[in-house]
Amino acid sequence: MLPENAKNALNGWIKAATPIIEKMTGQSDISWPDARASYVDDLDKLFPAPEGVSFRHVDLGGVSTMLVTPDNVIEGRVLFYVHGGGYVHGGVKAYRGLAGHYAKQLRAQVYVPDYRQAPEYPFPLPIDDTFNAYRALLEQGGDPRTLAISGDSAGGAMIVTIMRKARDAKLPLPAAAVAISPWADLTHCGVSARIRNGIDPICTTDFLDQLAALFLAGELPTNPDASPIFADVRGLSPTLIQIGENEVMLHGATRLASHLGENRVRTTLEVWPGMFHVWHIFSGLLPEADHALRNAVRFIDDAFTSELDTNEQA
Repeated sequence: MLPENAKNALNGWIKAATPIIEKMTGQSDISWPDARASYVDDLDKLFPAPEGVSFRHVDLGGVSTMLVTPDNVIEGRVLFYVHGGGYVHGGVKAYRGLAGHYAKQLRAQVYVPDYRQAPEYPFPLPIDDTFNAYRALLEQGGDPRTLAISGDSAGGAMIVTIMRKARDAKLPLPAAAVAISPWADLTHCGVSARIRNGIDPICTTDFLDQLAALFLAGELPTNPDASPIFADVRGLSPTLIQIGENEVMLHGATRLASHLGENRVRTTLEVWPGMFHVWHIFSGLLPEADHALRNAVRFIDDAFTSELDTNEQA
C-alpha cells in the first residue's frame, strides 16, 4: 500500500498525462508543445524541487540544459542526467524534484539536457542532441573520474547509447552509469509486456507502442540506438539498473543487464517488488523511492572513489 500522499501524487501523475494521451489518440487538437507544457507543469507541482538546490539554464553543444546545483557540493562532481518521457512528452521542468534530490544526495552538479522530441524531431534527433550535450560537457574540461551519467525510461536507454557513442568517438566514458526503469527494448517482445500490462499504473504496452511509433518514424525498433539490448556494449562503464517488478519494461531491463554482463560490463541489477515505472520521482513521498535513490548515489559515490584511488596508486 502506498502512503496517502504518494497515492495522491500517483493519481495526479496519471491525470497529468491526459493531454498527452488525448493528443496521441486524436481526441484533441492541442499542439504538441502545449500538451508537453501542460504535462511538465503539472509534474513540477506534484514533485517540487527540494530546498537547498538552485536552478539555471546553460548551453551544452547548442542544447538548452538545466543545471542543478546543491548548496553543499563537492567540487568537480558532475552528474549528466537524461530525462524520460518516451522521446515524446518529457521535459526538464518535470525533473526539478528528482534532479534536485539526486544533486543534494550526491553533492554534485546535475546537468539535464532539454533535448528535442518526437514527433516533430523523431529518431535519431533526441539521441543526437543528448550526445552533443554530453560531448560539450566533456569539452568544459571536467574530470571524467568524477562524472557519472544517469537517466530514466527513454533516458535510461539513452545513457547506454551515449556511452557507446562516446566509446566509438574515443571520448572519455563516465565513471559510472545508473539506468532507472530503462526502456531498453522497443519491440516489447518480452513476457512482462504481456503479463504485467495493466499492473503498472504509469505505462501500458499499448501506450509504449504508440510512443515508439512516433519516435521511430519508420525506423526498426531493433535499431541498436533505439533498443540497446541489440547494441555492441563492450567496454562501457560500470552500470546499475533499477527496475520495478510491476513494470511492463521488466523483461527489457533484465535482458539489458544480462547483455551488459555477458559483454564484460560490470553490472548491478535491482528489481524492486511492487514498484512501478520511475518510482524514484516520488523521492520525499515514498520510502522505496528514497531507498532506491540512495542506492544509486552509493553506486556512483563508490565509482568516484574507486576511480580516484586507482589513479593515485598508478
